[in-house]
Amino acid sequence: MSQKVIIGMSGGVDSSLSAALLQQQGHDVAGMFMKNWEEDDTAEFCTADEDVKDAQSVADRLGLKLYRRNFSAEYWDYVFEEFLSEYQKGRTPNPDILCNREIKFKTFLDHCDDLGYPMMATGHYVRKGQSGDAYQLLKGLDNNKDQSYFLYAINQYQLSRSLFPVGELDKSEVRAMAEDLGLSTHDKKDSTGICFIGEKRFQDFLSHYLKPNPGNIVTPTGQKVGSHNGLMYYTIGQRQGLGIGGVKDALPEPWFVIAKSHHNNQLIVGQSDQNHLIMDDWLRASQVTWISGKAPDLNQKYNAKIRYRQADQACFIESIDGDEIKVRFEQAQRAITPGQSIVFYDGDVCLGGAIIEESNRLTSTCELKP
Repeated sequence: MSQKVIIGMSGGVDSSLSAALLQQQGHDVAGMFMKNWEEDDTAEFCTADEDVKDAQSVADRLGLKLYRRNFSAEYWDYVFEEFLSEYQKGRTPNPDILCNREIKFKTFLDHCDDLGYPMMATGHYVRKGQSGDAYQLLKGLDNNKDQSYFLYAINQYQLSRSLFPVGELDKSEVRAMAEDLGLSTHDKKDSTGICFIGEKRFQDFLSHYLKPNPGNIVTPTGQKVGSHNGLMYYTIGQRQGLGIGGVKDALPEPWFVIAKSHHNNQLIVGQSDQNHLIMDDWLRASQVTWISGKAPDLNQKYNAKIRYRQADQACFIESIDGDEIKVRFEQAQRAITPGQSIVFYDGDVCLGGAIIEESNRLTSTCELKP
């Protein structure tokens, strides 16, 4: 059935082909380019100017109207301030999840209403299903590109009004089809990371907004093995960029982050003989949201991910208390990280998720428990 649809066009190949597919399906299609960032809006941090040109090129090729909207104020208020707050606490947030909930499936949808379009679409690699009267968020068929992890916080209303044209395709198919259609973005490199941060300048970017507080890197026994630039720059399990070398009696192998001690401003690290300190089979999470609006059954086996691209891990939801849950895994997990999200699945159905607060090993501020 033909519908009026606005597709969020980022200037990438996924949203470009999504627009073309919607048009082929007979929908009345328009595009919208969302600019979410004004600060440091240079080629060093963001490619918005290039992206809007690519989106306009595809819209012209397809004969679509492209609306341009600046959501940077909403992004700052509802995403970026939370992002900074979490890093200031030493946690590791995932702003892509907040951006989807607050901007791409809320502010964007409000603008669809203002323009008289009842449906919206994105280039996410997910699918939409239905069970009875409820809509379901399903994994994308391309396991390497499935993005349901980032969409777990959307609700039934948002899902009911959303279309995901490339969710049934592999990435290679998307590029091939875009090339066949003569879309200029068919060979454009995929973006990585968050637009306003860029790919390689995370520490430089974050230091513009939060004051670094250098300190010592220590082992679990308190031995100093190096210096850190600020706890906010590191995450649990991190191996790269620690700058540790030449430690007497140390094993000839990489170091990794075990925890952060905010009380002492210390980064706690270890090697393989401390690997058990970074493994855990239990966590508590908060701000839980269920896509169907209904919580799943307790003590039934589900799958979950505690980070994007992780293989599904068998788990049990032991308790639900308001917006908090406790989860037990069949197998111990490496580097459960406060601030990140745990996302639940029943087969291909994404059930919802929550923000990790603590495990048996770590508190919500990444302190090692006594």
